[in-house]
Amino acid sequence: MGVLLRTNLIFFLACFCGLVFGNPNRCDEVRKVFQLRQIGPNQLLPLSPRQGSDLQVCMSKNQTCCTKKMEERYQVAARRDIQNLLQTSSSSLKFLISRNVAAFQETFEVLMRQAENYTNTVLQDSYGNMADQAMGPVRELFTDISLFLLGSELNVDDLVQRFFDSLFPLVYNHLINPGLSDISSGYAECVRSSSRDVRPFGGAPSLLADQIARSGVSGKLLLQALHLGIEVINTTDHLQLSRECRRALLKMHYCPHCQGLTQSKPCMGYCLNVMRGCLASMAEIDTHWREFVRSLEGLSARMHGPHDLEQVLLGVHTLLHDAIGHAQKNGPRLSAQVHKLCGPPNRRPTQADSIQHSSNKEFTPLKALVRVSGDSLAVKRRDFLNSLRLYRTYYGGLADQLCVSELASSDGHSCWNGTDIVKSYTLRVVGNGIKAQAVNPEVKVKGADPVINQIIDKLKHINQLLQGKSIPKLGTLDQIETGSGDAEGRYSGDCDDEDGCGGSGGGEVKRKVQRVPKLSPDVTSDRNHHHHHYPPAQGSEIRSRSLGLTGSVSVLLLPCLHMLLAL
Repeated sequence: MGVLLRTNLIFFLACFCGLVFGNPNRCDEVRKVFQLRQIGPNQLLPLSPRQGSDLQVCMSKNQTCCTKKMEERYQVAARRDIQNLLQTSSSSLKFLISRNVAAFQETFEVLMRQAENYTNTVLQDSYGNMADQAMGPVRELFTDISLFLLGSELNVDDLVQRFFDSLFPLVYNHLINPGLSDISSGYAECVRSSSRDVRPFGGAPSLLADQIARSGVSGKLLLQALHLGIEVINTTDHLQLSRECRRALLKMHYCPHCQGLTQSKPCMGYCLNVMRGCLASMAEIDTHWREFVRSLEGLSARMHGPHDLEQVLLGVHTLLHDAIGHAQKNGPRLSAQVHKLCGPPNRRPTQADSIQHSSNKEFTPLKALVRVSGDSLAVKRRDFLNSLRLYRTYYGGLADQLCVSELASSDGHSCWNGTDIVKSYTLRVVGNGIKAQAVNPEVKVKGADPVINQIIDKLKHINQLLQGKSIPKLGTLDQIETGSGDAEGRYSGDCDDEDGCGGSGGGEVKRKVQRVPKLSPDVTSDRNHHHHHYPPAQGSEIRSRSLGLTGSVSVLLLPCLHMLLAL
């Protein structure tokens, strides 16, 4: 009888331990997940459940599978996970903008070559031998225009006037005074210098300069804005998380592991509070990002006529033909003025040949060559903006999107509330943005992130430029310092001493997300609109939900009661 009593007592104590702690083998599951997610070396895990008096965040009344070193590694992992998730969520938006920046630049280059070829073709068809000598000035003109569009500080009036100055000696020699050729280089230079005084081409130089400046500034501003859009994304992809946010992410993501609940998910309200707190500064971008998209649409709508770079460039040959015709019509006056300024030319007589071309030769603009297909700039802009419009609410609904589509438990399922597994989250759920976080029960938000404030200031300024409220000096858009986003510098706080990695800076946050997931880009709080997919490493390895403490207690309680009743 004593042996039987002693046996029953031992089993009762085992039952009692099960009531307090749950499945005694649950640390094996913790070890497996710890290794599978490459959170740290398995040597950090205790061999069996222990008291967690040294833990700072994942504190519990029960015994725990965690050590202080594990907690530190979990905090790094939680931050890595959320930053990888941010990069994955933004990757399709970033790819959309980057792809179109490259496409627009390529189209500019193609347009430039096409416009140069059109111009040379018109000169060749209409003016014969003069066209061969004009190819140099034509090439220099379009090279200068290219440099201007790429951001060089060139004065458009000067580069256009320089072209027409170089063209005047050729027109003077071949068309105004044909039949004689090979004027001396000194005389040709005098004719060139007289161009600005005698104005042989009428208002054509001013008109062309004005068109290039207007359309060029619009094109440069579009590219400048898109580069800033990429910088905004890079900045938010590598957002520095506050200490309070890091602790909240640890508590939400990995503290359940310490209790053996490796497959638990946070309650929806709990997740929203944590993510809205962590991304409060990012939500402040929303208003300015929406305006950014609208302002780009407004700029694109204004890019027609003299503001349409494609139309201007492909119309240079027509304007040039008209300018030369104007000089021919005013030939006697121009000859008299040049003679007065430069004297009679010193030149060798030559046989009359095909040098002189009829000024009355009919000119047909190359309308058939002007592209009307899908590769035009206007079509590219339209398609791009139609896609970008889907992302206009991206920053306003990002926290909600991550919880609904990736992080939180579905309604009706048991979930983690930061302390235990419960049926539902009972605390107040706050809204988005800095002001709403004053009553956030999960994350204390001290104020706006200064880096986010800087990017908001840049968005405000580019929006003014896009709306035409602040017109930059032609060719000068340097008020906005844009770049790729310093992903490995000021925007990445990958590790610090508090994280238990010795301030090494880590490197996991800086990994680039190369794949573009199939996302629903129009981010709202409607969970039917969220179809993002978290990287498989974050959960597909473990397929069933742990029963946790509740399940373990239920399983062990029944045999304990039977044994007690038998005593």
